[in-house]
Amino acid sequence: MPSPHLTLASSSPRRLALLESIGIAPDKILAAEIDETPKSKELPRKLAQRLARAKLEKIAAQEPQGFILAADTVVACGRRILPKAESADDVRACLKFLSGRRHHVYTAVALRAPNGKITERLADSVVAFRQLSPSGIEAYAKCGEGIGKAGGYAIQGRAAALIRFMSGSYSNIVGLPLFEVAQMLKGCGWREEG
Repeated sequence: MPSPHLTLASSSPRRLALLESIGIAPDKILAAEIDETPKSKELPRKLAQRLARAKLEKIAAQEPQGFILAADTVVACGRRILPKAESADDVRACLKFLSGRRHHVYTAVALRAPNGKITERLADSVVAFRQLSPSGIEAYAKCGEGIGKAGGYAIQGRAAALIRFMSGSYSNIVGLPLFEVAQMLKGCGWREEG
C-alpha cells in the first residue's frame, strides 16, 4: 500500500533541494503565505515556532489528507531578529551587524501526520562571521546572493568564505534541518518509496 502523500508547505527551492538530497520528494508544494511580522518582544526561537505552526495550519486547511511539512528559519543575534533581505541595502545592513559576531540560526519544523498528530522540532545552529571590510560587504551585497535570505546571506554560496566558525546542523543554516526532518517523518510512519 503506498504511503500517504507528502506536501511541502514552502516555495523555497533550497528546502526542496535539501529534501531531495536525502531522497525525500514531496508530492505537492504549496506556498504558505502568512504575515511573518514578529510580535512585540517575541523571542527569535518563539517566532520561528509560531510561523512554522501557522504555515502548517494554513496548508492543513487546504490539504486535509496526508503529511504536511512546514518550516520557518529565523536569524538572530541575541534578541535581535534579522530580516529576510529584500534588497542589497538590507544585505549590507545585515552583514554590517553580523560582522565579527556570532549569531543563531533557528529553524522550526512542524509536521502533520495523516492521523492529525502534529510533531514539532526546533534546530539551533551557531554561525560566526569574520570581521568584514566595507569592500567585502559591498562585494557580497552586489552579487545578489543574499537577497531573499534570512540574515542576508547564503552559507551554501559565497558567504561560506566569510564564516570563521559554525556549530550545529549545516542544513539548518541553509534552511531545513535534515536529521530532524528525517526522524520526524520516520516517527510518524512516513516511508519513502523505491
